[in-house]
Amino acid sequence: MIYVTGDMHGELSRFKSKAVKKQLREGDTLIVCGDFGFIWNDSRRERSILDKIGDLKYNVAFVDGCHENFDLLNEYEVIEWNGGKAHYISGNLVHLMRGQVYTIEDKKFFAFGGGHSQDYEYRKNVNWWPQEHPTHDEIIESINNLSRYDNCVDYIITHEPPASLKDCLEVDVFQRLEIHAFFEDIIKACHFEKWFFGKCHIDKYIPMKFYAVFEDVLPVYEKD
Repeated sequence: MIYVTGDMHGELSRFKSKAVKKQLREGDTLIVCGDFGFIWNDSRRERSILDKIGDLKYNVAFVDGCHENFDLLNEYEVIEWNGGKAHYISGNLVHLMRGQVYTIEDKKFFAFGGGHSQDYEYRKNVNWWPQEHPTHDEIIESINNLSRYDNCVDYIITHEPPASLKDCLEVDVFQRLEIHAFFEDIIKACHFEKWFFGKCHIDKYIPMKFYAVFEDVLPVYEKD
């Protein structure tokens, strides 16, 4: 089975939650919708934690969010993982790179991390990285990868929500990025079953296809 959850910000409590312990089995996959946060300072403790996550009996895959150390993240080896490019972190732990399409349990997942930090003004000279903003080249690669699948995937995993959902989410999208326009194009041009995103720190279903996830651990599909 495949499950999805929201921002962790480097807190191990999510992995120890009842929802995770009850649902995740050996060989399953847990996808994190950005702000994973465990790659931050390259300390000995942090490396030990990454090894422990990689040693879990299930796979952990995350898209990047707005609170990652991108200098460290981009130093990891790029591998082929389930049909797309990924950063290999440790054991069963990988980073899903922007614009890639992965096949997990015969389901197609389009992944696209990154976004905009709302606390940018406080972090810009301390612990903010410009790589959090997706680039035009990453969007072009996404378009090309989606076209290989005739713009048809089963699930979409992002950190930022589509901007058109802001009224439903009752949160502000402070800055319009190129990915916001791109996401609106995906809604119009692509066929998908569900779209999961983090960023907003709420758990909310938005009919008919959108899921804001934070602390919930949701199965991406129902068991037969």
